[in-house]
Amino acid sequence: MNITQIREDLKNAMRAKEQVKVDTLRGAITAFTNELVAKGHKPTDELSSDDMLAVLKRLAKQRKDSIDQFEKGGRPEMAAKEKEELTIIEAYLPQMASEADVEKAAREAIAEAGTVDASAAGKLTGAVMKKLGGNADGTVVRTVLQKLLSA
Repeated sequence: MNITQIREDLKNAMRAKEQVKVDTLRGAITAFTNELVAKGHKPTDELSSDDMLAVLKRLAKQRKDSIDQFEKGGRPEMAAKEKEELTIIEAYLPQMASEADVEKAAREAIAEAGTVDASAAGKLTGAVMKKLGGNADGTVVRTVLQKLLSA
């Protein structure tokens, strides 16, 4: 992944007058620049692919949290906008692990840890995320672990 692709997609979205996509991609580019500055680099420097991925994951998580809050607050129109932005951001993220993949990794982590204690769920969550290379939703990992540890 590189910033050039996102900038090109931004230009195409501007030409097509896709305002939500334009706003979302501009926000992502701004977040990349902010990340560079936060790490002590010049705003004109290039962000590494890993750092870009981390920023995009953070943006996706923010959208998911916003969707949850808007739905709880009875604002479906705002939740719909956030869902649309989330879809755009997720297009730039690698495919997330399926629940079956998460369950397999969770079973391996439990076997390696030799524990079936619910108090170790935090450590197990970290181990499963590491096994999956960070390509899993933390909420799914926690849900699967709770299911396995309570069984």
